[in-house]
Amino acid sequence: MKKLVKMLSLMMAVMLFTGMLAACSGKTGGKAGKVDVGIVLPTKDEPRWVQDEQRFKDALKGSDYTTEILFSQGSSAKEKENVETLINKGIKVLIICPQDGDAAAAAVEAAKKEKITVISYDRLITHTDAVDYYVTFDSVAVGAAQGQYLIDHVKGKDMPLYLYAGAASDNNAFLFFQGAWSVLQPKIADGTFKVANSSAAEGLKEKQELSREELSKILGQVTTNWDANDAKNKAQTHLTAASAALKGDVAVLAPNDGTARSIADVFASDGDIKSYVVTGQDAEKASIQYVIDSKQSMTVFKDVRTLVKDAMGMAVTILDGKKPETTGTYDNGKIKVNAKQTNVIVVDKENVKKELIDSDYYKASDFKGL
Repeated sequence: MKKLVKMLSLMMAVMLFTGMLAACSGKTGGKAGKVDVGIVLPTKDEPRWVQDEQRFKDALKGSDYTTEILFSQGSSAKEKENVETLINKGIKVLIICPQDGDAAAAAVEAAKKEKITVISYDRLITHTDAVDYYVTFDSVAVGAAQGQYLIDHVKGKDMPLYLYAGAASDNNAFLFFQGAWSVLQPKIADGTFKVANSSAAEGLKEKQELSREELSKILGQVTTNWDANDAKNKAQTHLTAASAALKGDVAVLAPNDGTARSIADVFASDGDIKSYVVTGQDAEKASIQYVIDSKQSMTVFKDVRTLVKDAMGMAVTILDGKKPETTGTYDNGKIKVNAKQTNVIVVDKENVKKELIDSDYYKASDFKGL
């Protein structure tokens, strides 16, 4: 009997020890089966977000905290499902770049009910008080930099100006356009530029500060929906309709690199376009090659490495029970959200090597003709 009791005790001890080992080996950053920081990104179909995925993973290396990254693939319904999945995994902080700023409100409100701190990443979630922080590039400054570049490279008067914008569902598209309009409008009003493709913009050319409704009217005519094919089709439609007076040497406000390349290809293929200056944003590899080849004039470089570090640094500060530092606020239509802003850099042919190669953002071998 004693032997049986000893054997049972030994078996129980072995099982207990084995269970402890399994629990230890199942830990990732200190919590078995738990996720500390949940991250939801818009899509895997754009290089920017795939690069962000790896950067977020790298940012937590050496930390005791864990993270899981999910993609919404352009669907607000999938985005909400992703947030619910992460809530069920016990996250304490949610970092989310919304597919649609308004639609994402329901998802983050569900997180807030569970006392999860919500960080809106890169794009602002609007019309909800469930957003705690916003980590962003200064989006108004991005647009202003694009507009100023066009002004700095214009010659003479009456230069046709083609305006394009991002998706009306993205609050950043409004901020980019607002920034560009703030510097372009005086030059439209004084006749330096003449708007070639938006009757709404032409009708508002005497007004530098536009309301959201007024911005919506312009964006409704010139939106690309952040889609290269939409941008191509819209540019083709505009050039087909344009008179000879609206061709020749032209200026083009393109909102980001993906749309800029499509728009630039359309303008380059029109025999009545003598030259064009076209803006961009994001410093995508394909657009850097376009800049080197003089197919795209500039891009606004937003060093995503810094943005990721800011977002993850904020998350870790929160997990450590401290209050993160912020540098300003953004009105999301419901509340003013405390924000941390990251600076942006204008890159063109003159400084592309200094800003993108010498800073180790890209390798020289990634490009031809540097």
